[in-house]
Amino acid sequence: MLGIIVSAFMLAFGIFLKMTKNPGFAQNKKFAWVFIGIGAISLVFKIINYK
Repeated sequence: MLGIIVSAFMLAFGIFLKMTKNPGFAQNKKFAWVFIGIGAISLVFKIINYK
């Protein structure tokens, strides 16, 4: 269950980085797709393998 929450948080943080206009996060915008990809893939596999 914790893995699903962490994966969802990574996905949400990637989307936040992609959409934010805050200049403090401007350096991290290049990592947005990395967080979105890792979060989405791990979330899908965690949900598939959830027992």
